[in-house]
Amino acid sequence: MLPLPKVALTASDYPRLDRLARAAWNRGNMDALLLVGEINRAEIVPDDAEDADALVRIGSWVTYRINWGASRRTIQLVWPEDQTFGTDCISVLSALGATLIGLRRGDKMPFFIGGSLDFVVIENVERSRSNVVPFRVPNIARAGRQDGDPGPTAA
Repeated sequence: MLPLPKVALTASDYPRLDRLARAAWNRGNMDALLLVGEINRAEIVPDDAEDADALVRIGSWVTYRINWGASRRTIQLVWPEDQTFGTDCISVLSALGATLIGLRRGDKMPFFIGGSLDFVVIENVERSRSNVVPFRVPNIARAGRQDGDPGPTAA
């Protein structure tokens, strides 16, 4: 068995991660237990620490392999509410997401998925990608109408 690699969380991510993990654990989410464990053993570093951009953190793009295999995958680690299906986003509240948070390039970390013990190997961590443009649908109800027309009303 490999020794566990060191884990670090940025000071800005730590409070929200901690609240998220504990709330999910209280609701019975079993993957949250892994996240709570990683948070508890993590070193908290300033956001502007020398190697903060090398950490897997929320918003990071991570290239990894499972079990030292040849197949690579690149995903973005996101908050649960930002995960969309059919994309390359993985929630930090998933088994793999909780395993990835706080790791660095070259780290090897064991994790359980589907009842079996696997290893994830971090090949690369990027803070952002220039070819990715975040898109959010505007909340029209909050924005209000700009043309002065109140819209349909009941008679």
